[in-house]
Amino acid sequence: MTARSSVPASSRPQRQPKPPVLLEVVATERLGPHMVRLTLGGDGFSAYQDKDATDKYIKLMFADPALGLEMPYDMDRLRETLPPEKMPVRRTYTVRSVDHDAGTLDVDFVVHGEDGLAGPWAANAQIGDPVTFGGPGGMHSPDPDADWHLLAGDESALPAIAAVLEAMPAEATGLAIIEVAGPEDQLELRAPEGIEVRWLHRGDAFSPETTRLAHAVIETPWREGTVQVFAHGEREMVKDLRRYLADVRGVDRRQMSLSAYWAYGRAEEAFQAEKREPIGQIFPEA
Repeated sequence: MTARSSVPASSRPQRQPKPPVLLEVVATERLGPHMVRLTLGGDGFSAYQDKDATDKYIKLMFADPALGLEMPYDMDRLRETLPPEKMPVRRTYTVRSVDHDAGTLDVDFVVHGEDGLAGPWAANAQIGDPVTFGGPGGMHSPDPDADWHLLAGDESALPAIAAVLEAMPAEATGLAIIEVAGPEDQLELRAPEGIEVRWLHRGDAFSPETTRLAHAVIETPWREGTVQVFAHGEREMVKDLRRYLADVRGVDRRQMSLSAYWAYGRAEEAFQAEKREPIGQIFPEA
């Protein structure tokens, strides 16, 4: 559930990274066969610096338990003593919601068996397990001046889409198209009455052959007026939507939040490394 901005990295202001936050798992909930919600809290919540964005995300850090590293990890110091292959690895996840009164935040994880790192960890997390992360980042918020809204994404984008819908003004209109494996993966969402929430069922795991999301967006009748787009998920799907929205519909780049959270057939490290290459860029740079 990774994202994230469509603004070129070279034009973004440089900020000092926030210090890592150390929390613990205080609750777990199985939302469906392929999604788990962890509620994180504890004394370390006072160090969490929230951000006013509906797509805010954190970078969870995972280290080899055999190394016996103490959380939160001082990455700069560890680089002085550990080879690159022993460094903690990061996994990016959307913050579904924050409860400042309770001092907790919810993070939803897509789980597909034992595939991946963060998903299996979340599926097996126990109350009291420590969690350390950096962030949050993010920059999207619904535009109250948009004539209508178009949201699209697969499971990885579902937490962010849910947060965007909840932040929209009551009078907002538009369409949210969300692709999941089957009806059992649908979640109850809170959305303005004028936003149609449409679920697509692949019937199987995501693949270039099973996904229907980009096609569904392209085949949907286009509305008049200024649109604000929020489309996140698998990289090639997002690229297909960018080509359609920018080249066919002429949507201004400033009205689009398009980002790849993952790439089919790519491990996380390869996916992240490719973000610096043409294959990993959603918008071709001039």
